[in-house]
Order: sequence, then structure tokens, then C-alpha cells
Amino acid sequence: MRTVGTISRGVRCPVIREGDDLVKIVTESIVACGEEQHITFADRDIVAVTEAVVARAQGNYASIDAIVKDCQAKFGVDTIGLSFPILSRNRIAICLKGIAKAFKKVYLLMSYPSDEVGNHLFDEDLLDEKGVNPWSDVLDLQRYRELFGYVKHPFTGVDYVEYYGELFREQGCEVEFIFGNNVTALLPYTKNILCCDIHTRERSKRRLLAAGAEKVLTLSDILTESVDGSGWNEKFGLLGSNKATEETVKLFPRNCEDFVARLQASLIEATGAHIEVMVYGDGAFKDPVGKIWELADPVVSPAYTAGLEGQPNELKLKYLADNDFAGLSGEALTEAIRKSIAAKDGDLKGSMASQGTTPRRLTDLIGSLCDLTSGSGDKGTPIILIQGYFDNYAK
Repeated sequence: MRTVGTISRGVRCPVIREGDDLVKIVTESIVACGEEQHITFADRDIVAVTEAVVARAQGNYASIDAIVKDCQAKFGVDTIGLSFPILSRNRIAICLKGIAKAFKKVYLLMSYPSDEVGNHLFDEDLLDEKGVNPWSDVLDLQRYRELFGYVKHPFTGVDYVEYYGELFREQGCEVEFIFGNNVTALLPYTKNILCCDIHTRERSKRRLLAAGAEKVLTLSDILTESVDGSGWNEKFGLLGSNKATEETVKLFPRNCEDFVARLQASLIEATGAHIEVMVYGDGAFKDPVGKIWELADPVVSPAYTAGLEGQPNELKLKYLADNDFAGLSGEALTEAIRKSIAAKDGDLKGSMASQGTTPRRLTDLIGSLCDLTSGSGDKGTPIILIQGYFDNYAK
């Protein structure tokens, strides 16, 4: 029996610039890795490429001025409400800078005690101490400060209320803070709203329109096409963007389906193995200490090849060992488990023997593995090679 199961490798490549042939670079990097590490490629190996370098090769960037122009054209008013921006200088601050520049006044609804992805404005235990009900209580800035004071984020050292307030004022935009967790709290102030939440944006939009809002857009509606030559994303707009400079953002990549298809064909030709391919962004996992849920991108994977569709179909080894084969041990136990795996049904949903296996899509699981392998700093491995992911104890 082979002693190694899944192997995830971060693969280095040259720094990617706009216009680079990314299919060629990734293929050459994988082949070079194989030669250096004496790797034998096999069918159902996986090559994943971070969305950041795909977008960079595409030149999918936009300036603050493009955001300003699109917001003004789509709203046609000088006052709007913003709902539930996450607390992030990298993810949304530059977008907010452009939004601030587009309007004279903004009513900014902040969720509390944390944003959508788990960044906390303050310790949630303070809610009990102060007798605040976050599901019903709507606070203005003065009341918020009286109750919770000036709290800096433990990881970034930033008071995001102060930071966002200054950001808007620097652009000549008056900002009025509202703290609440019901998106309709904006409606007494304005009927024109830009929903900045990520995964709850469609529900927020529906609730606002049902409650009497006049115009509601989401971040996925801004920069859905090029503005004066800017980048764009027809599906996600500003969602999934990152800070590039103080005046520009890198958008989520476009046409990823075409990219993964071309890369798969190139890898098959170069290695002789039917390698699966995906583009990955944020992993879908939560930090147990900081409480941050990593997924600030709209999806973990914007595109992947057909072999990565679906969910795991696995038996729980400890269930088999403790129940079906409780009287066996040693080689007899090993052989019995192998036979059970080899004979398992094609769909184990609802089976007790699969209880406790992770009920997530393959691309979300693999994307999380990729994100953790590549990191978000200076590792320099935007390409991930995964082998043995689809193996099991019976092989």
C-alpha cells in the first residue's frame, strides 16, 4: 500500500504581468516542477491557479474614476445608502473611495458586532454587558460610541468606523453612520441604496425593494462593462476586487471558463495525463481565534474543468471500524474496509456510513486547500499542484 495520500504543492513561477501568456507560463512551471521533484503525473491530478494572477494577466484593473462614473450613471442622484460593507482596507476601501467621490452624502449602514465575514467591530460579549439587542436595536454614531467606545481591530489595529468616516470625508462626501442588522434600517433616510454585502446581497436587495426602496443595486452591478477602457466583470462587478494601488482595484478575472479549458489542453499535451484545472480565490474556512470567515470573494472558484464537479462520496473509516467491523483488527480489518470502499454506492447521501464526512462541493474543499497552501503573502506560489486527492484507502 502506498503510504502517502493527498499531496498539495505550491509551485513558483515568474511574476505575472498584464499580457503574459498565462497558459504557457503555468504549463512550463508545472513541467519544471515535475522534473525538479521527480514527479510522475497521473490522471485526475489537479492544477489550480489563483484568481489574482489570472486577472493580472488579463489587465483587469479599474480606477477610482471609473467607479465614480459608473455609480453616477447608474444612480443619477447625489445621496445614497450603503449597506453592510465588510471591514477591509484591501477588499473594499478603494471601492468605497470611488463611491464616496460619486456622491455628496452617504448613509452608511454597518452591521454589528461583526461584518459579514466575521471581522469584529468590538467583542460580542459587550452586547450582553451593555444590554443591546443586535437584531432589533438601531444605533447612531453617538450612541455607538457611548456604548462601545473606540475599539481597534486586534489583527489590523484599525478602528474601522473612524477609518471609513475619514475615507468618505477626504473625498468631500458627508457620511452618516447607522448601526443595525436589518437592511431596511436605511429606508427612513434614503430610497436609493447600494448593497455592499457579498453573499447576502440578493436577499438584501429583495427585502429593500419589498419595503419600498426605489433603486437598489449591488456591488456586482457596478463595473459590469468597461468604463472608458477600464477592466470589468460582467457577472461579479466590483465583488472579488482587491486593492492594487491607492487609486485602482484589481477586479475578479473574466472568461475563466475559457482559461481552464485552454490550460487543461496544454497540460494534457505536456504531461500525457488528464489533469483537472481550476481557478481559485478565497478558501471557505473560518479562523477559530479571530472569528474571520475567509470567503470575501463571491465564490471560491469562478471556473473549473468538468472532473471537479460534484461533492465527495466517501465512507467514514472510523464508523466502519467501530460499527460494521468492530470485531476485526489488523490485516483482516484493513481488508474488510478496503472491500467496503471498493463496493460503495455511487451516492452515499443519507447513509450512516458516510455520516461525518464533509458535505461541501469539491471545488470549495479543493479551493480551500489551495488557498491555505499558497497563502496570501510572499510565498510566491500562485500555482498549486495537487496529487492523490481522489485516491482512497482501497487504492
